[in-house]
Amino acid sequence: MIAAIAAPAIAEPKVGDRLPSGFQPADQSGTPQPLASLAGPRGLVLVLARSAGWCPYCQVQMRDLAGAVGPLAAKGYRLAALTYDNPTVLAKFASRQSIPYPLLSDPGGVIIRSLGLTDPTYPPGNMAHGVPRPTIMVVDPAGRIEAINISRDYRERPTTAEVVAMAGAPTK
Repeated sequence: MIAAIAAPAIAEPKVGDRLPSGFQPADQSGTPQPLASLAGPRGLVLVLARSAGWCPYCQVQMRDLAGAVGPLAAKGYRLAALTYDNPTVLAKFASRQSIPYPLLSDPGGVIIRSLGLTDPTYPPGNMAHGVPRPTIMVVDPAGRIEAINISRDYRERPTTAEVVAMAGAPTK
């Protein structure tokens, strides 16, 4: 009976899938950013992180990825990170850490849920409910996923060099 009324799980994205239509999260200044404004000529490297406000693993990753901006630009890609934080939290983090790429806000977790990347570890009522599994996606300018890395353990993240290598790598 419970299975019949439970909402079906959304499958995790895979290479070849597209970002949800209408993908337009607000950046740290509160300005909506469509994919076309985020992507470079070859696309976007999109990092889904738990929180810039309280997750030390995410904070280190987002700081470290500042070093990927130049190498990714040389390949024709731009970098952005998406969290469930509101724009104010993202703006504070970006300012304190001199983050040179857009931080995108999904405070209701709508985009995270639509991608099938909500971390199921945290039930409703938990402060971390709605956070994504740490994920790196390489997306072409049309929104098609070219490469993806989904971490099962929030403490494990690809290195900056591995993220740069994902961009422009042949799809499997």
